[in-house]
Amino acid sequence: MGDIILGVDVGGTFTDLISADLKTGEISIAKVPTSLDNQAFGVLEAVEKADVKLSDVSAISHGTTTTTNALLEQKIARVGLITTQGFRDILELGRRTRPEPYGLKGSFTPLIAREDRLEVNERMDADGEVVTPLDEEMLKEKVRILAEAGAESLVIHFLHSYKNPAHERKALEIAREIWPNEFICAGHMILSEYREYERGTTAAINGAIRPVLDRYISRLQNELTKGRFAHDLLVMQGNGGSISARIVAEAAVNTVMSGPASGVMAAAATTSAAGFKRVLTYDMGGTSTDVGLVLDGVPQVTAELDLEYGLPLHVPMVDVHTIGAGGGSIAFINDAGMLQVGPESAGASPGPICYGRGGREPTITDANLILGRLDPDKLLSVETPVSLADLRGLFEAKIGAPFGMSAEEAATAVLTIANNRMAGAMRMVSLARGHDPRDFALFAFGGAGPLHAAALARELGIPRVLIPAKPGLTNALGCVVSDLRHDFVRTLNIPLASLDIGILRETLLAQMAEGKELIARDGVETEELNFLFSADMQFQGQSHMLSVGISGPDITVEELQRRFDAAYWARFAVELPEIRAVLVNLHTAVIGKRKTLDLRLLAGKAQTDSLQDAERTRRPVMFDGKWQETPIYTRGKLPHDLLLTGPAIIEQLDTTTVIEPGDKVTADDYGNLLVEMSNGRD
Repeated sequence: MGDIILGVDVGGTFTDLISADLKTGEISIAKVPTSLDNQAFGVLEAVEKADVKLSDVSAISHGTTTTTNALLEQKIARVGLITTQGFRDILELGRRTRPEPYGLKGSFTPLIAREDRLEVNERMDADGEVVTPLDEEMLKEKVRILAEAGAESLVIHFLHSYKNPAHERKALEIAREIWPNEFICAGHMILSEYREYERGTTAAINGAIRPVLDRYISRLQNELTKGRFAHDLLVMQGNGGSISARIVAEAAVNTVMSGPASGVMAAAATTSAAGFKRVLTYDMGGTSTDVGLVLDGVPQVTAELDLEYGLPLHVPMVDVHTIGAGGGSIAFINDAGMLQVGPESAGASPGPICYGRGGREPTITDANLILGRLDPDKLLSVETPVSLADLRGLFEAKIGAPFGMSAEEAATAVLTIANNRMAGAMRMVSLARGHDPRDFALFAFGGAGPLHAAALARELGIPRVLIPAKPGLTNALGCVVSDLRHDFVRTLNIPLASLDIGILRETLLAQMAEGKELIARDGVETEELNFLFSADMQFQGQSHMLSVGISGPDITVEELQRRFDAAYWARFAVELPEIRAVLVNLHTAVIGKRKTLDLRLLAGKAQTDSLQDAERTRRPVMFDGKWQETPIYTRGKLPHDLLLTGPAIIEQLDTTTVIEPGDKVTADDYGNLLVEMSNGRD
């Protein structure tokens, strides 16, 4: 077995790869344009560019946007649904919400068309007791109807299957004998949790993207095998853990938000090693910006995500807030006559104007170039260079003219609006959840993140910024450092006063056993198994739940009550001893720790001993509306005992870092740049 491990992240604009030799400590990287028609081609190109022999590779962990993009672009499989008599319209009725906040009506299109949602006679009550037996002949008839109608994937979703899945299991057994392919699942297998609407949409999402993911992963695995890669590909999940390609498609829904999760995992590993306990993560790529929160080295996880209206997704995922603001985000004058930036993006093709691939709409990247923050000769994947004069002319014509602004003023306005939007996203994951950004460090990464990090930190009063060693490849690093992970949930919905603690212990032990079995199925070498337990709890009569960390199967009812009281006080600063607490759901995460690299290897070896030797050139850069002659440094040549004061521009293959006037920069043993804001707190 080889000693090399690879992390590969496919983004909307670039495909990134990090190769780490665990024996020699050698690190190599590659960054290539994403192949939009077939992402596998970009992955293989990155492997080739990194000059890696697949026969020497022991593990490849892959973060992908395949399933997320398929959902958002509605490039999904046709799905058939079989459900309990009278409940075919659950996916359309949903909750008492509407697509638009104003107006008395609204409409949306569910993932599964009404004609592909069929019913059968069967019924369980809320206690899991059989009310109406499953009509097996009727089930067979409905399965045949959906198969003949052209449905590619089948979902079986019965009422109260979380309490008693017997009917779903029997229906699954029968349907497998008839259905023409392997794309078939039962709702309780994806999510064993109450609330039939959320359970149904989660299962529907899984059915819609499973064939898409299966085709992509199969193609990629086959190509890697042809290249003499002798192991199963690992695929990053939205929960921050990896899973074997052999079984990933069975729960394809878990790969939604795979890309953003990998970045947060890398941020957690890097900042924890560097000694930072409270971190805001900021990932700005070519098409979007993802913001997350890490507390004591642990990324915040949520099981409640709405991809868009009518698509609630209830599986554990790293809690990331995403907005359409990336380097390729287009700036334009909207119908109200105001300057707007995003969410539409120029993407990888045609890309920003400066890429020379035919793009003619101003973007954030173009604005940075006009203001001197980017070097036109250092841009990646430029086909036909566009002159700075032509770029300025387009900015003046499309953005500046309506407001009487110069190209530089228009570019500054574009960055100001983009920064305000990104600062708003950071407030959503910090202030809106009771956290003061001034108590955090900002971990900035992505191809464009370090360009804007200082401005955002200053806007939010964040005192320190960390720029990792490979900012533009941090998501790929997240794949390298990710462990195997499987999550489980089961609804109990029992008041603590009447809880039989034996049921809790039995449930958690069963989840642990199932997790161990799945880790074994992954077929990947692990060093140890870890378990994380939590409970969803609420006061009786409430609908809002709080997630409470618990110690494990040996916890007592009294300890559950104390932990819930503490969580409620931390969130609302209110005590309600007269109302009974209810244990709603139990969660278990089973984590298989993989052997990984020493993050200090990312620092590399300093090529120079002085800051002067690292200076490549100087050029004018605009700060606060004024041009300032600014030193341009090559990051790989910066000394380890770095100490510099801005303004400065630091360049490397995967990103450019902007250091604003007065900010002080040092480096640590992990290759991170530590930026102290000139107006920050001690």
